[in-house]
Amino acid sequence: MAIVEVKVPQLSESVAEATMLQWKKKVGEAVAADEILIEIETDKVVLEVPAPSAGVMSEILVADGGTVTAEQLIARIDTEGKAGAAAAAPAAAAVAAPAAAPVAAAAAATGGSMAGVAMPAAAKLMADNSLAAGSVAGSGKDGRVTKGDVLSAVAGGVKSTAAVIPTGVPTKALPQVSAPAVNLGDRPEQRVPMTRLRARVAERLLQSQSTNAILTTFNEI
Repeated sequence: MAIVEVKVPQLSESVAEATMLQWKKKVGEAVAADEILIEIETDKVVLEVPAPSAGVMSEILVADGGTVTAEQLIARIDTEGKAGAAAAAPAAAAVAAPAAAPVAAAAAATGGSMAGVAMPAAAKLMADNSLAAGSVAGSGKDGRVTKGDVLSAVAGGVKSTAAVIPTGVPTKALPQVSAPAVNLGDRPEQRVPMTRLRARVAERLLQSQSTNAILTTFNEI
């Protein structure tokens, strides 16, 4: 049995994490070489992950919607397997993967050789929020500090080491006003989570609106 590993492709510069969208193959299904297995969404672009070789999907390590980093192992392909041979394993793999993820994250955060080292995007975010090095616990590979760790620390109220300079960015959430009930008739209503790309665009638009002067100039001649 020959096992081929499927890994996350190299991400763009300044992008530390990505989100798994939806697997196009299940455990036990046949896979052709260069067939698209899954799409991975970053803050800038959606990447396609092709199969490195033909075979049978033997294991899926990260489920749909999971957060991954560059070069992370996400699946394995058995190049000598037959379709349906691993059909009995999907339930066990699905249970084992979520259980193993917290253990691996805890081990990386406590005993990683790179504990406390911030990823590029995390380091920039820490500098923007005036957070001292070592003030944020890392949950990434080998204990590295990821962008998500910094965002969680900022939301949790980690104090900065420098004076805060007013930038116009709102620091408190505005009170939410409940929308009036609208009769949609027979039209269905469905709420879906915002994608990583749309969330980033919305964040930048709100930041731009809060920090830039929005005005209109009239010149009469």
